Amino acid sequence: MTSEEQQYFITLLKEIRNGENSRFVSSKRFTQHGSTSVYRHSVNVAYLSYRFAKRLHLNVDSRALIRGALLHDYFLYDWHVKSQNRPLHGFYHPGRALRNAEMDFELSDVERNIIKTHMFPLTFYLPKHKESVIVCLVDKWISTIETFQGKNRLGK
Repeated sequence: MTSEEQQYFITLLKEIRNGENSRFVSSKRFTQHGSTSVYRHSVNVAYLSYRFAKRLHLNVDSRALIRGALLHDYFLYDWHVKSQNRPLHGFYHPGRALRNAEMDFELSDVERNIIKTHMFPLTFYLPKHKESVIVCLVDKWISTIETFQGKNRLGK
């Protein structure tokens, strides 16, 4: 990626991190896969989704792609701790992430769709936008790496 593209990514990351009502940084406290925090996982998915789209010269809404990917797991709880309020995390968390994101940020339709559909086909909500498909696929790829590596080489 060019330095301008990298700077654009960093600008959007800071926007999400420092948003007036943002609880995004709190996701550092929760483990996602292996030893990777939810925060690091979300940054990894956003960065690699953006790189993938740029590398393939895809015509995407880069802002929505990055923001939706950063917020796709904005569920804000430790999913390893069982709770009757959260029966099956894989099915439950996209809706919870979307509700939290809508409380803390102004979201576009593309960003909402990215968050809501990133667990397809486990959940039955279909991705409607190419940005949603990209995040869905990259999330699965990164999750697999994080799970089987145990120690994430993409960064803790």
